[in-house]
Amino acid sequence: MNRDIFIVGNSVDELGGITTWSHQMARLFAARGHRVHLVGITPSTVRHDMADDLPYTTTTLYDVHPPQAWKPQTVKDRANLKARREQQRRRQGMQEQADKLSAMFRAAQPGGIVIVTQVWAMEWVNLSDTAGLKVIGMSHESFEACRQSSRFARVQRHYKDVDRLLPLTAEDADLWIRQGMNNVDFMPNPLPWVPERTSPRSEKVVTTVARLSQEKGIDMLLDAWAMVAPHHPGWTLRVYGAGEDEQLLKQQAHRLDIDDTVEWMGRTSDVPGALYGASVFAQPSRAEGFPLTLLEAMVTGLPCVAFDVAPGVREIIQDGEDGLLAQPGNIQAFARQLGVLMGDQQLRDTMGERAVVNIQRFSADAVVKRWEDLFTFLEL
Repeated sequence: MNRDIFIVGNSVDELGGITTWSHQMARLFAARGHRVHLVGITPSTVRHDMADDLPYTTTTLYDVHPPQAWKPQTVKDRANLKARREQQRRRQGMQEQADKLSAMFRAAQPGGIVIVTQVWAMEWVNLSDTAGLKVIGMSHESFEACRQSSRFARVQRHYKDVDRLLPLTAEDADLWIRQGMNNVDFMPNPLPWVPERTSPRSEKVVTTVARLSQEKGIDMLLDAWAMVAPHHPGWTLRVYGAGEDEQLLKQQAHRLDIDDTVEWMGRTSDVPGALYGASVFAQPSRAEGFPLTLLEAMVTGLPCVAFDVAPGVREIIQDGEDGLLAQPGNIQAFARQLGVLMGDQQLRDTMGERAVVNIQRFSADAVVKRWEDLFTFLEL
């Protein structure tokens, strides 16, 4: 059955993993004959390059970002007429944009689906008319990461009445169920792409691909590298990515006296090429959901070392079989795991070959079938 599928997120052009996922799923659904409409609430300041010939429609509701939500905390706050008028304008603007969503939704044929990728975007969907459509809310982060943020209460509030709430793993789904959410299932991310060839793992290179920010833990990777690199001469750490912490990280590398073994590659549009030239992949993130970079590295044939920071990480890496995990924040353990792979070519090859096979359980076909089965189930 061909359906109208709306994928609604914070932005359709924001540089980041959820935007990448949204465009990937839009393409996969469109390739199966569905009518797909990708909707963003606001335009992004750091934009994702989009092709001109997308096989689906994209819409951004706002021309500029709306005012921040404001809640008065004191009597003085409540007397702030200017802030109150601004919030009234914000609420009116939200309803106007939600009315645009309602018009799109009313044009859908029976069997239509609304997939909301981020809980902030759900605030607009909740103001819209979704009659006759099934609404699916998603959380693209681990339960624990969400619990430590303001999103936790918002997920409970804004997703409590959706037809399905989908975290990324069964483990996270169980944790949401324990919070009293009775509409929970789970849905993993699919492989973003399949390379034409896998890495020969012949270069003495450890690679990471990440935004250079505190969450991604490149500072911890540099500390680990300073421990392990002296014991493995000839090896290089290649860091692909850019971000707000770039200069701080380069200064850290200089203080650690590892400048001669670290290469700063900048942002790349050729992730397969970056991975093909490596023998080991490092994922030092402090928090993750279901990291696409791990999927990409493993399908390229790289054994991975990662901090075990989320169910999604240990769902992807089978510790000791196709990669190695370290206790979150334990930099010495991370360094040891890197050293194990750097020092053993046979182990790298064995784990890398297993990674290519094992990761196929997240192939695009397998994950899209899960989505199609869910759509059918929701109709029953």
